[in-house]
Amino acid sequence: MATERLFQIRAISGHVGTVPGGGMQHELEVCKLVDVTTCIGCKACEAACQEWNDLKTVATHQDGSYQTLPQLDAEFWNLIRFNERTSDDGGPMWLMRKDQCMHCAEPGCLAACPAPGAIVQYDNGIVDVNPTACIGCGYCATGCPFDVPKFSKQTGKMAKCTLCVDRVEVGLEPACIKACPTGCLQFGTKEEMVQLGNARVKQLQGLGFKEAMLYDPSGVKGTGVVTILGHGHPEWYNLPVDPHVPWGVRLWKQIVRPLGVIAAFATVLGFFVHYTRFGPKLPPEDRS
Repeated sequence: MATERLFQIRAISGHVGTVPGGGMQHELEVCKLVDVTTCIGCKACEAACQEWNDLKTVATHQDGSYQTLPQLDAEFWNLIRFNERTSDDGGPMWLMRKDQCMHCAEPGCLAACPAPGAIVQYDNGIVDVNPTACIGCGYCATGCPFDVPKFSKQTGKMAKCTLCVDRVEVGLEPACIKACPTGCLQFGTKEEMVQLGNARVKQLQGLGFKEAMLYDPSGVKGTGVVTILGHGHPEWYNLPVDPHVPWGVRLWKQIVRPLGVIAAFATVLGFFVHYTRFGPKLPPEDRS
């Protein structure tokens, strides 16, 4: 649970202003690197995620795809997406991508959440969910440009990948990375993973993948999950080209809500000033 973690907190939902004690201790920002060009679609990461996080079985159905589910679920936080396209030479092309919480540096879910402490961002970049504080309103889903948080009908709470924060806090890599057999998934500091990703992109470009890129969108100030895309078109992998926190969420978080706090304070201050200047309002005298 988020409130029990050992990491220093950078930001919490439903809180205006700086976090008490924030910045006193800084952890290195952690990051997961996903190289879709070496993913074989074995789904070992899916199974490892389900097992480690003790998630319930979600019924699957056959819809003509090798994809386990059509989308993420409150009981399924890690999904390998299969996208079939036609290559330039007319042949079939399978594009696979690991779908999960991206752990944005500027998390829209946290900005949109009205419940104090329901969503927490640690100094190491992990965005965690505190189910005891979650009110199940679903606002976090409206703030996420990647459509990640999902509502659980069983618990009445929202749920998503926590980047295995319970493993990371004791020096272990996330369960999905432990299970990956091809080295498609790697884990380390953000700086290390970006350097490694850029080196792989350069290698791919030398092998003929001229549009290869490292997906680390600046619209959310970077992500804690960076992805090597062999074909350089995020939309081919069901990723937004330029994700941003929705303007409505920014308006609420940065303007409307602070103004509401100021208005409430001004109202209380006005009552206090009126009372000290004019005293209590007494009932009219009875002259009968």
